[in-house]
Amino acid sequence: MSDDLTDNLTAALTQSPDNVELRLVLLRLLIERNSEAKLAAVAAPLRPAQLNQAKDRRTLAEAHRRAKDPAAALEFLNGDEEPETLLLRARVLLALERRDEARQAYARAIGANTTLEDQDLQRDLQSNVRVFNRAGQPALKVIANDDTDASELARLLAPPERKITFADVGGLADVKQAIHRRIILPFRKPGLFQRFKKRAGGGILLYGPPGCGKTLLARATAGEVDAAFYAVSIADVLDMYIGESERKLHALFEKARSDAPAVLFFDEVEALGGKRQYSREATSSKLVSQFLAEMDGFAQNNNGVLILGATNVPWAVDPAFRRPGRFDRVVFIPPPDREARVQILQSLLRDRPSTGDIDVDSIAERTSGFSGADLRELVETAVDEAIEESVASGQESPVTMPHLKTALSERKATTVEWLTTARNYARYANESGQYDEVLAFLDRNSRR
Repeated sequence: MSDDLTDNLTAALTQSPDNVELRLVLLRLLIERNSEAKLAAVAAPLRPAQLNQAKDRRTLAEAHRRAKDPAAALEFLNGDEEPETLLLRARVLLALERRDEARQAYARAIGANTTLEDQDLQRDLQSNVRVFNRAGQPALKVIANDDTDASELARLLAPPERKITFADVGGLADVKQAIHRRIILPFRKPGLFQRFKKRAGGGILLYGPPGCGKTLLARATAGEVDAAFYAVSIADVLDMYIGESERKLHALFEKARSDAPAVLFFDEVEALGGKRQYSREATSSKLVSQFLAEMDGFAQNNNGVLILGATNVPWAVDPAFRRPGRFDRVVFIPPPDREARVQILQSLLRDRPSTGDIDVDSIAERTSGFSGADLRELVETAVDEAIEESVASGQESPVTMPHLKTALSERKATTVEWLTTARNYARYANESGQYDEVLAFLDRNSRR
């Protein structure tokens, strides 16, 4: 049936060869059905001057491109800046080996309409192609990857991260002030602190609900003091062989001491420093003892080394870590307050396509108890809605207030469970007053 339609249109065109509209209908049908063998003959009689519509010129250009005649296709794409035309022009220029011009055309097309993004085309445009002409043989095209040097390899394996400072952390003004006074100033003014026999370094244990910025705050602290930052994961230390975990931990501290000023950040620190009385294996107790000795042992000098730990379960950390000289200060990182939520939402929406009617204050008011991670997921959900609309319409749809309201109806605060558990510890296991900040936070929010 489909061949009959093509044959009928071809026969009609034979009877009316000057019928431009009929020729265009047949070309679109042939393109749709990948009948590339017939495209050249049907497209040949038409010239750019005969076509007034940009979409018609694109049809002819696509017909010539598929017929392996990119030079003829390019004649139909000159002087038109519509995004769809620019995208097709990029494909044609790439076929003509005019790679730089093709990249420019693709960039202009995507800049005007991001829904036209084509990963396959982008990859072809970015590849480095070398042509080898060999006597008596066809030219050989090779995608060249052999010019990747060692520095590029290192960048791919461990891409450098943008420096983060306190300006990138929303809220937590009191925590920032405490860290600035106890940690950052000794690094910035070592002479003054030496005069008062005050050493730079020490330790701070950050605890609070998941997703409230403990890791981000640690990176910002390293950025503020302009120090080397080492994020230690559990896998960097734990080893199945006896004694290897302690050796790895010692090597990490030695590396930080040699690169001082340096920041050692231990996330999920309870995995390495859990309470020894609950440990079933002697090796776990030995690792805790090694950790304590590295932080403030007789033979160690950690001057210029800041040790930051973060945990969601401070009640699982061995109490010996809270002795002065180890984690000198234990800091509660609460869920962001209203002002902090406004800052975080503004930061998350910055540089994204959005309308000017987004009421960030209203969203912040309705997200009490949301962590920073919850707010990020809220914005990401709204962005997903906008992207779906963009793909469906073929035009870029910005993030709007209805998108955020829809996302808000789907997202709930994830800090509630943690706060419920922490409340029980704060009420019934707070002999040292460690959880006074948690009680104060719960008291303030219960009154609201």
